Amino acid sequence: MKKPARLVMLVRMDRTFRWLPLLLASAWLAACGTMRSSVVVEPTATAAAARSPAPSATLARTPIPGGSYVVVKGDTLYSIAFRKGVDFRDLAQWNGIAAPYTIWPGRHLTLSPASPVATASKPVTPPHSAASAAPVFEPVDNSRAASSAAPASSTQAPPGLPTISAPPLHPAKSASEEPAPVAGVAPVLSPPAVPASKPVAAGTARVAGGVSWRWPVDGTLISRFNSSDAIPGIEIAGHSGDPVRAAADGVVVYSGNGLVGYGELVIIKHNDSFLSAYGHNRKRLVKEGQRVTAGQQIAEMGSTGATRDELEFQIRKDGNPVDPLSYLPLR
Repeated sequence: MKKPARLVMLVRMDRTFRWLPLLLASAWLAACGTMRSSVVVEPTATAAAARSPAPSATLARTPIPGGSYVVVKGDTLYSIAFRKGVDFRDLAQWNGIAAPYTIWPGRHLTLSPASPVATASKPVTPPHSAASAAPVFEPVDNSRAASSAAPASSTQAPPGLPTISAPPLHPAKSASEEPAPVAGVAPVLSPPAVPASKPVAAGTARVAGGVSWRWPVDGTLISRFNSSDAIPGIEIAGHSGDPVRAAADGVVVYSGNGLVGYGELVIIKHNDSFLSAYGHNRKRLVKEGQRVTAGQQIAEMGSTGATRDELEFQIRKDGNPVDPLSYLPLR
């Protein structure tokens, strides 16, 4: 009886030793898997930098002039930007000025950003650009430097954000946009009456860049656009006193004679991208902040700052001079 029992014990031990290597191997693999899953490998700084997207550079819409400018009586943010060849939005952001862009005589304006930025080779258009939308206008701009009113409060965009912004939504009319009440007469809130001057004939408008453009005067084109000119625009000859009309709907953002070489000048903002300018007038008929319609007379032709009776007409897109003939209807 002892011999068979010993034999059975040996058989069992043999089976146990036969499976022992497999059990040990399984336990080792399990331990390795657990160790691998618990080890965290930190990436090197170089690898992390390569994987993390670099912050996008802020693009200036025009070449950056650099230097500074001291605001004088009669200046507006728009006229300074126009004179320096920069976009008014860039100039406002560089100096932390919020809409309605009120500035005061004596203030030093920086003509460059606080930190280096890239300059766009072409005007940058956001996905929902004002160039592809109908003209959108902001409330009346009170940016006249000589104004005695206190600056309107507004929310300043956080610093460091890209300067390209989506087009504004149609704002609700504010009280400042309505005609000022006259003593004993209730203000008229109805749409403005048809201007006294004869508007441009129907059918002569052309929609380009989201704006419906018309010729500002009747006359002869005597000088074409050249981007390298000191005053890059077109010149249209006429007679002293001829009506000068708004080329499109907009808001007057400058009316004065503070820009050398332009004489009596009117600048109209059509949307965030487009401005138009009318120089050498004999007389200006509109004020800053005034809303005008296409074909409405805004000035009388003259020769201020010029040697003949003519209109100096410019269109600027994102601060850059563009050829007006690419936007005006064919004649």
